[in-house]
Amino acid sequence: MVIRHFLYPILGFLLLNGSLALAEGNATYRLASGDVIRINVFGEQDLSIEEIRLTDAGSFSYPFIGEVQARGKTAAELEQLLTARLKGDYLIDPRVSVSVLKYREFYISGEVKLPGGYPYQPGLTLRRAIALSGGLTELASTGRITIIRDQDPSRTPEKASLDTPVHPGDSITIDQGFF
Repeated sequence: MVIRHFLYPILGFLLLNGSLALAEGNATYRLASGDVIRINVFGEQDLSIEEIRLTDAGSFSYPFIGEVQARGKTAAELEQLLTARLKGDYLIDPRVSVSVLKYREFYISGEVKLPGGYPYQPGLTLRRAIALSGGLTELASTGRITIIRDQDPSRTPEKASLDTPVHPGDSITIDQGFF
């Protein structure tokens, strides 16, 4: 009994800190084409959407509002935008929440067994991305890996290691090694 009372505050602390870390990661995530989101308007079933994929332009169609541009916005920014547009004409005090259900794919090519696009997973590293793509071929070089970040407008390849984080929309290239 004493042990249980001692552990509850510790477990609560760990759960809270884990939730905060997850929330911080989602707070900075910028939406783009291919992301799937959920929109919930509290008490308004007709305005809540369980699953909607952003178009190639990074937008979606929403009841009463029309086309909404989500590209480049965080979930919190999109919540504020929808709240502002619904307030007044449609609802008195809308409470909107937006969550990301599925992140856009990352792409891996070159010397991997199964090149292509794969679903992003939070916490993904290059090592795990290679595992998802079937592993390296015999000709692969772990010293010749580059990533083009989806959020980089210049599309400049950057050198990467096996522990480099992978983000949604990134393009990874693994070159051959020289003997």
